[in-house]
Amino acid sequence: MKPELYTQVALTRDLPQHRLMRGDIATVIDYVPHPSGGEEGCILEVFNALGETIAVVVIELSGIETLQANEILSVRSLAT
Repeated sequence: MKPELYTQVALTRDLPQHRLMRGDIATVIDYVPHPSGGEEGCILEVFNALGETIAVVVIELSGIETLQANEILSVRSLAT
């Protein structure tokens, strides 16, 4: 299922090139088709704990999941 724009989602895998980890929260800001007909992607904006943008990434839809009521947020240092 495709989350609505500006919905918060969680990453389902690590993105080491952006120092992001599975479970990090991001906001869906747009959707993009795959250039050669593969899986549709989405553009995510990732914020730090103070609400400052730290990354804008493109990832396939299978790389995100919607947040659930039985989950809680936590804080971690940005991966090095």
